[in-house]
Amino acid sequence: MRAAVLTISSSRTRREDDESGNALVAFCEEAGLETIYDAVSDDRAAIVAALKRLADNEHVRFIFTTGGTGLTHDDVTPEATRDVIDREAPGFAEAIRVESRTHTPLGILTRGVSGVRGRTLIVNFPGSPKAVRQSWPVVEPTLKHAAETLERA
Repeated sequence: MRAAVLTISSSRTRREDDESGNALVAFCEEAGLETIYDAVSDDRAAIVAALKRLADNEHVRFIFTTGGTGLTHDDVTPEATRDVIDREAPGFAEAIRVESRTHTPLGILTRGVSGVRGRTLIVNFPGSPKAVRQSWPVVEPTLKHAAETLERA
């Protein structure tokens, strides 16, 4: 089963500088997922294009994004994700916010969303490596069942 990690950051477009993306890749591989990595700038059109390419052409079951979910003007990952999903699957984003809130009151500031495009689940993770490490254990136990459900879609 394939997963893609997509880092969204104008400042972190090289993998060696990307702690959050690298953490997600490591988690995916530990979960037995064949994982590909990509990075794009904080540009809505670029994010949309990358998400569509990964879901439609790379045929990945999961896309995990990191970055672009805050409150600054260039944090447009949730909007780009909504542009490409067919339907929302809000529980993933809600669970990430709940878990983040147990570690810091600032956890409520993340605006990540989650949803399905075709047979691909897209989940927005925060851009902080610490937040990724804290959130992954909430999402990972659901992946097998999510993949089985998406296969039947």
